[in-house]
Amino acid sequence: MSQAIIAAKAKFVEEFAEELKSAKSIVVINYLGLTVDEVTAFRAELRESNAKMKVVKNTYLRRAAAQAGLEDLAPVFVGPSAVIYTDDEDNVTAPARIAADYAKKFDVVEIKGGALEGQVATKEQVEELAAIPGREGLLSMLLSVLQAPVRNFAYVVKAVAESKEESAE
Repeated sequence: MSQAIIAAKAKFVEEFAEELKSAKSIVVINYLGLTVDEVTAFRAELRESNAKMKVVKNTYLRRAAAQAGLEDLAPVFVGPSAVIYTDDEDNVTAPARIAADYAKKFDVVEIKGGALEGQVATKEQVEELAAIPGREGLLSMLLSVLQAPVRNFAYVVKAVAESKEESAE
């Protein structure tokens, strides 16, 4: 193998390691068995959530993970692997949520493991992360919790006002 090819591969591993370092969440899946159209739709959905999916040889994945400080992620790089990741702080759950949705829709998609904020996560932990709503869902839940006391107070004031009107008549 020529020195230029070796240098190009080393550069790729180094660049991918930097992407993994800056990723807020990483999910490793086996997607083998999806059709081209299904993979295209999968990638499009990931792009909408500011997430990326790369299919990389396992040897490169192991080297990049080691350079990124994610050596403990290496055992999941067995068989066909795709790495889904995002550096979007506002949508950390997106890769796990989208991967879990596809795993439910298509039996061939399997979540192998992942990482969150630089900490390696098991398959079960990634699935738990997928169950957490996205940022918008969490904000709407917070808003409804904050609105409830004000809404209840308004109902009480309205009921008191109505009862006073009835007694005045």
